[in-house]
Amino acid sequence: MRPKRIILMYISEVSGHHNATLAIEKTIKILQPNTEILNINGFNYTNPIAEKVVNSIYMGVIKMAPGIWDYLYDNPKIVKRFERMKRNIHKANTPKLKNLFDKVKPDMVICTQAFPCGMVADYKKTYESNLPLVAVLTDFVPHSYWVYNEVDLYITPSEDVSTRLVKKGVVPTKVKSLGIPFDPKFNDQIDKDKIYQKLRLSPDIPTILIMGGGQGLGPIKTIVKSLEKIKKNIQEIIITGTNKKLYKTLKRRIKKYKKKILLYGYTHNINELMHVADIVITKPGGVTTSEVLAKNKPMIIIKPIPGQEANNTRYLTEKGAAVKVDQPKRIHLVIDELLKYPQKLNQLSESAGRIAKPEASLDIAQLLLKN
Repeated sequence: MRPKRIILMYISEVSGHHNATLAIEKTIKILQPNTEILNINGFNYTNPIAEKVVNSIYMGVIKMAPGIWDYLYDNPKIVKRFERMKRNIHKANTPKLKNLFDKVKPDMVICTQAFPCGMVADYKKTYESNLPLVAVLTDFVPHSYWVYNEVDLYITPSEDVSTRLVKKGVVPTKVKSLGIPFDPKFNDQIDKDKIYQKLRLSPDIPTILIMGGGQGLGPIKTIVKSLEKIKKNIQEIIITGTNKKLYKTLKRRIKKYKKKILLYGYTHNINELMHVADIVITKPGGVTTSEVLAKNKPMIIIKPIPGQEANNTRYLTEKGAAVKVDQPKRIHLVIDELLKYPQKLNQLSESAGRIAKPEASLDIAQLLLKN
């Protein structure tokens, strides 16, 4: 009997969608090392030039005119107008997918983003294929671009998301609420004292972790400037991701700041940095916030972008697991308050623990290997 063959599909190399596929791949390999897995950027595979153009436009809109994205995101009118264009794109991509599937002969395709999920769904419809297609949602509110009859299984972050999907027309028996997959190393037992020593941080001083996602987005410079006003002594860890300009700017300014700052670019030890953090300031991407929840860390979200980030923020704040701050220059007031009243930090931690799904990757991998 040959090993099981699985294709994982995401879009954008530096993204939560990609991190989710990597987490699934890693966990499956732990459970069944001989599984053959192809982990590919579905958009780049079918439309390498278009991917660069679309990513560039998307980043421009998010930075310069987020209100436009707010209007476009999961707007029923836009979804309906986009339907014909979407069908044409899928039709053009179908031959490439057929070549891929004929060559690899996968037992299953798993998508962590709606675009490749739609492509594979259209392929199945066009060729009347029974290739199992699994959609793994990585945000806490689903949008309409996920809904296809040809999807065989939906894996969602929570029961709330499952309920919303069913309301959008998905058959209830197709939906499983297992959480958002993230690297299982976030569940490893870590000696906190050793991390403090390695990083040369004091265990007696509150540690603030500041992240802007893989691409280092958000008002991080403003946040750092605001934290200088905090009365209590704190130490900061800043992660700028792939944002080299931000890294260089902060590197130049570090000596001028009174607070102790550790500065990182794109790093692979976020699990350690998160482990020693007392408060995490972050963009509300689904994978990142799932990691924070699994660590039971108090979370502050700054100016979420419209669409998925705003929806994630709404979910997390309603559950009492995060605090939203709309004015970055005033974040020091929020942290002053949290440090002054530790019970508020404890409440955030406890709420995070209640909705966390630390075993999401393991549960998802086990379910996939059974099918």
